[in-house]
Amino acid sequence: QVQLVESGGGLVQAGGSLRLSCVASGRILGSHVLGWFRQAPGKQRELVAVGGSNTKYADSVKGRFTISRDKNTVYLQMNNLKVEDTAVYYCAADNWVVMSTGRGRVDYWGQGTQVTVVS
Repeated sequence: QVQLVESGGGLVQAGGSLRLSCVASGRILGSHVLGWFRQAPGKQRELVAVGGSNTKYADSVKGRFTISRDKNTVYLQMNNLKVEDTAVYYCAADNWVVMSTGRGRVDYWGQGTQVTVVS
């Protein structure tokens, strides 16, 4: 089992920045990559960013968000936030194919952290 604990969400004005953190513990395999998804009210959960030997970003966040990893902690630096970035952000772990393509079900999820961007 892998446990994921997020932190760093909050309320911010448009144009501002937040940094999310996620600490992974438990049976983390070498094949596991860590990433971030988000779900806005009334919308499906979507990939935001995933990192490993490669990185992948949603088109909507390219140039504004940066994923990074330090051992078993993954970060999501979010700059120039927009109102449409408002969502619950989830840390997740699985292999690269599942995380980056949406093929298959992601095995491990954090509890989520709310990010609210106001104009």
